[in-house]
Amino acid sequence: MSFDELLKELQGAKSSEGEQRQVALEELFNEAFMSRCSSLKSFEEFLHKGNFTAKTQEDLNNIPDELMDRHVDRETHFTNWKAMLDQATAEYNG
Repeated sequence: MSFDELLKELQGAKSSEGEQRQVALEELFNEAFMSRCSSLKSFEEFLHKGNFTAKTQEDLNNIPDELMDRHVDRETHFTNWKAMLDQATAEYNG
């Protein structure tokens, strides 16, 4: 599954009525999750430390997968962005 497909799946999670609902990345990667999985307290701090500027979903989609994977590997307990996103999604939907 590509980065874009994963983000679409995450942010377009189907509700029981079949409608799509948006999940804010700050809600998904909340302070508890970020503190438990990294030395950082927020997703914004995580992006800033990687010198990424992402104010919108499109901005986040434009970050090359390779750069995001390396940053995730350096700053979190995860080896890549997909693993981090999968865990956050599982906990959010849990």
